Amino acid sequence: MLKKLFGFDSSTMSVKTEILAGLTTFLTMCYILAVNPFIFSNLAGMGYDGKAVFSSTALAAAIGTLLMAFYAKRPFVMAPGMGMNSFFVFAVCINMGYSWQFALTAILIEGILFFILTVSGIRMAIVNAIPKSLKNAIAPGIGLFIAFIGLQNSGLVVPSKDTLVTIGTLNDVHTSLALLGLILCAVFMIFKLKGALLWGILITTVIGIPLGVTHYNGFISTPPSIEPILFKFDWNNVLSADMFKLVLMFLSIDLFSSIGSLVSVATKCGEIDKNGNPVGLKKAFFADSAAIITGSCLGVSTTTTFIESASGIAAGGRSGLTAFTAAVCFILAMLFSPIFLAIPNAATAPVLIIVGVFMITQLKDIDFEDYSEGIATFITLIIMPLAYSIADGILLGLITYVMINVLTGKFKKLNLTLYILAVLFMLKYAFL
Repeated sequence: MLKKLFGFDSSTMSVKTEILAGLTTFLTMCYILAVNPFIFSNLAGMGYDGKAVFSSTALAAAIGTLLMAFYAKRPFVMAPGMGMNSFFVFAVCINMGYSWQFALTAILIEGILFFILTVSGIRMAIVNAIPKSLKNAIAPGIGLFIAFIGLQNSGLVVPSKDTLVTIGTLNDVHTSLALLGLILCAVFMIFKLKGALLWGILITTVIGIPLGVTHYNGFISTPPSIEPILFKFDWNNVLSADMFKLVLMFLSIDLFSSIGSLVSVATKCGEIDKNGNPVGLKKAFFADSAAIITGSCLGVSTTTTFIESASGIAAGGRSGLTAFTAAVCFILAMLFSPIFLAIPNAATAPVLIIVGVFMITQLKDIDFEDYSEGIATFITLIIMPLAYSIADGILLGLITYVMINVLTGKFKKLNLTLYILAVLFMLKYAFL
């Protein structure tokens, strides 16, 4: 039954490991349940109910992840994505002045286009067109990105007006606890403790109680209604030039962010097909495009595969049972939100740093001495964490790859799809 439902293979997989992996992924990304309502509360003056976002975020994550569990049968967990939520609120609604209903309509249309691109095979064609060296750079680049987020959340890296970033205050109780959590996770992994990352999160959370880092605010609460933001679309301006521009912006960002996230976490499962692509990628694309449509109906920004899924994969998750476990956790979180939201950044940040270690190992497959490959690959690697964007890392890396090989006469390394993508990306940066 488990094989039919989730692609579970009893000869190579363990039910206990899959469940622990799902819990690990959930605990490393449940911060979205607190962060998303906080970000959307900035639209309260526009009539957007930030409280309803908590329930909608949990529902969107659960539904999207269940699609991934039952259809794609992969251990990938979905939720409204970080980055796109800020872009939705601050760039689109506040700076550009569009209503949140207008922005949700754009995301709905984008999700439908995503589904069409997936059905038509265009998304897989784009993945197949990306050079192998750039594919090998995606997972390590995202690993650096994840580790950078973990370093920020732990307080080890903080903003600086002089150098942009600098080392944090290491004797701060929050930072010290995160360092302890990092060491605990590493020790548990070295001793091959089952659920090492999960144990690291839980023990760090408990230690944080007497230190005043972990704040317990109750046990159970009733989730807010999602009615204020459910199916709130703006159909009056759906054919406008502004809608076309906004859909194009969302699509260009999400397309390569989703490709980057899915390819990187899927690669960590270790199952690669004859084209060098992770097994089951097409079905995963179907699941994430359907999740975008569902999330927009629920009133939240783009739902996507979370790169924190790599923490569950690192803990041994390989089937849809891992995703199913995380989905159940999101549903339960709607009732037990005080408990889940008590887990501090100091407990989850060490896991993100360690996930960065797991994902950077693929660098060994890149030939940096071949500059026609190595330079573009390095651009992909370095842009992701420093520009805080998976999509921009892939786009700029691909543009650099095409330009270098065109100017050095290495046309045989390129294909028509690469030329088209490079031109489109250059137009995007020139006009969007």
